[in-house]
Amino acid sequence: MGKKVVVFGSFVVDLTSRSKGLPLPGQTILGTRFMMGPGGKGSNQAVAAHRAGADVTFVTKIGRDVFGRVATDFYNRENMDITYVFEDDQRETGCALVMVDEDSAQNAIVVISGACANITDADIEKARPLIESAGILLLQLEVNFDALLKVVDIAHAAGVKVILNPAPARELPEELYAKLDMVTPNETEAEILTGVHIENYDDAKRAAGVFLGKGVKEVVITMGYQGAFATDGRRSEFYPRIEVEAVDTTGAGDAFNGGLVMA
Repeated sequence: MGKKVVVFGSFVVDLTSRSKGLPLPGQTILGTRFMMGPGGKGSNQAVAAHRAGADVTFVTKIGRDVFGRVATDFYNRENMDITYVFEDDQRETGCALVMVDEDSAQNAIVVISGACANITDADIEKARPLIESAGILLLQLEVNFDALLKVVDIAHAAGVKVILNPAPARELPEELYAKLDMVTPNETEAEILTGVHIENYDDAKRAAGVFLGKGVKEVVITMGYQGAFATDGRRSEFYPRIEVEAVDTTGAGDAFNGGLVMA
């Protein structure tokens, strides 16, 4: 049996429109299609790892509302454990407004975290035994930050491998880095966190060096169509992309992280 993966993160309902181009500020354009479905970086990564065959438990928080039922119905269909899908009596289930340009496959997204921004100490204590028994803990930055820091402390103290996908990118406290076994930013997130602009292997290696210097043990930087750079400080490798036809890049990084923790 492989290591148990715990994903701690966000669930939001994705409200996705497809259109020819994206609207400019103040502009209204006609779309061609609308879809509603489960999303959120945490949820996407947990589902991707589960579908890839990992033993995954997802920890998140939803509201007692229609969108919350979207979450539980979806996880039941996927045969995923919902023991740690906590419910919030005050806050609504999160949602994401996603606009996709059919011509370029590019997107623009607004995320409202809702209940995911209200994960409490009581919630964390309920999940503590689960986190301490994990082989790998995977996190992102779509939940309230104080909760994320507490969960990292629990996992780090228990010797769990802690992987942070620092998205959406934000400034991180310096003391956090030494508790991370791996970070998995894309090139834009890596630039925000390190100040190194990334266009090629050498840039990625320089940015990774900044993370390693802060105490992170392993770094994987995804670089879109180019592929991915990985290093543990001793060995560095560049993995070229697998050729696919990109229909919609929404969630591509989440699928990558789910596959990564399965591997």
